[in-house]
Amino acid sequence: MLSAIIASTMLLSNPLRAQDTTMAADKNKMAMDKDKMSMDKDKMSMDKDKMSMDKDKMSMDKMMMPDLKSWPEASQMAAKEMMDKYGKPNETTAHMLVWYNNGPWKRTTIYDVESKHIFPVDHTDVMEQVIDHAVPVNKFSALAEYDGSVSVSRTDGEISAKCDFEGANFLALNLAHDVITGKKTVLAARDFYTKTIKEFMLEKKTSPYMKSFQFAASKGETGFTDKRAVTPEVLEKIKEAKMKMKMEMKEKM
Repeated sequence: MLSAIIASTMLLSNPLRAQDTTMAADKNKMAMDKDKMSMDKDKMSMDKDKMSMDKDKMSMDKMMMPDLKSWPEASQMAAKEMMDKYGKPNETTAHMLVWYNNGPWKRTTIYDVESKHIFPVDHTDVMEQVIDHAVPVNKFSALAEYDGSVSVSRTDGEISAKCDFEGANFLALNLAHDVITGKKTVLAARDFYTKTIKEFMLEKKTSPYMKSFQFAASKGETGFTDKRAVTPEVLEKIKEAKMKMKMEMKEKM
């Protein structure tokens, strides 16, 4: 009799347990579905934020880049050449594009203002490209006589060429190096420049002087700090005076 009662109780309890197990599983599934929905919602929110950031970046890029269509044709062509080769500029203003450490150059700047130049033929200078290069003082006059579009910053230890395309700047600085080192005279450099440009324009011949530097370009440590012109005592007094001026200026800000 007792065994029959136990068996009957087990039969009644098993369906209840099965029902409880099913309900628990359904509850867990609902919780998982809810979590998945929450994760999907978070992903959608993240995707939306990314789209917004991409849109803002595109808007900023568009705002930062000046309208090159209003620039002189020479500037537009120089900008296209540099962007095709080195990508977008590192800095832009309404009047210039600037690249830093692009290829062999320390700095490249394209201006929206043209400088008329008729050596060796008529053109306009719009793109200035800079490298590190020490120039002895006794070579300054020779460089100025060779090409007025080659400039030297003695303190910074830089030399630059300004023309309308990169090949011409390579040519200008390769010849400047030859003048500095005594490899070529001013006249020989000007003759070589003229001949090379004529062959490039009329015969489509490209000299190695227009493709890359024909010397090992320096990387820093070419600057000239000059010589101090006051005694250490006077220097200390000047430092104190400058410090006082700075403090007064800060107080007024």
